Amino acid sequence: MAIAHRRIGTGPVRVIVLHDWFGTSENWGSVLDHLDPEEFSYAFLDYRGYGERRDIPGRYNLPEIADDVLELADQLGWNTFSLLGHSMGAKAAQQVLVRAPERIEKLIGVAPVPAGPYAMDDRTHALFFGAAEDPDKRRAILDLVTGHRTSRRWLEGMVAHSLAISRPEAFAGYLASWQPLDLSAAVKGSTVPVLVLVGEYDPALTADVMRATWRAWYSNCRVVTVPGSGHYPPHETPVAFATDVEAFLRG
Repeated sequence: MAIAHRRIGTGPVRVIVLHDWFGTSENWGSVLDHLDPEEFSYAFLDYRGYGERRDIPGRYNLPEIADDVLELADQLGWNTFSLLGHSMGAKAAQQVLVRAPERIEKLIGVAPVPAGPYAMDDRTHALFFGAAEDPDKRRAILDLVTGHRTSRRWLEGMVAHSLAISRPEAFAGYLASWQPLDLSAAVKGSTVPVLVLVGEYDPALTADVMRATWRAWYSNCRVVTVPGSGHYPPHETPVAFATDVEAFLRG
């Protein structure tokens, strides 16, 4: 069965894009209007249980996302490609890299979850693991990770979107997969070129955390702080985000 996806551009630089825990292939803010369709080909994947693939059954874990990414690449005829992953999607991208390192040209992590387990204290664990069934917890997470700076309308829109486009069991399943997963030994020493974009106001996935994880494990990794953004640079600073991403891919 063909894997549904969203396609932007027909250029020679090929990129598969993996969304965050709350998002879908369409929920990237206005950055979708700023991508160069002549130089780049972007394929945005929805995970099973999300978006256009909401009704596709699955195990709802990162190895399954990696399987679907590689199947989509085969479907597109892309023997090699770059990966762009946001938050949870960046950890999924690393799972793809572990599975098929010879196929990955470059890797971009946006406010990215590192390859190691994501530590949570009891309060954070209750907040995150309760969010599958509680819209107020989803809103609290989004408000927290953007530094309590985003508008009520944006927060409410993001919560409404996540509720409408994801199955609760998928939302819960992916969290249970990415939070404890440890890929650090498998990626350590990788020479793939990596760009990490971290929001200035992201309270947890900070530049210091990126330097202690991503830059420690990848020998060719650059960490860039995005001014004026929290955990959602594609929404908060779309033009700067698109510029940084495409400069790295082009270079």
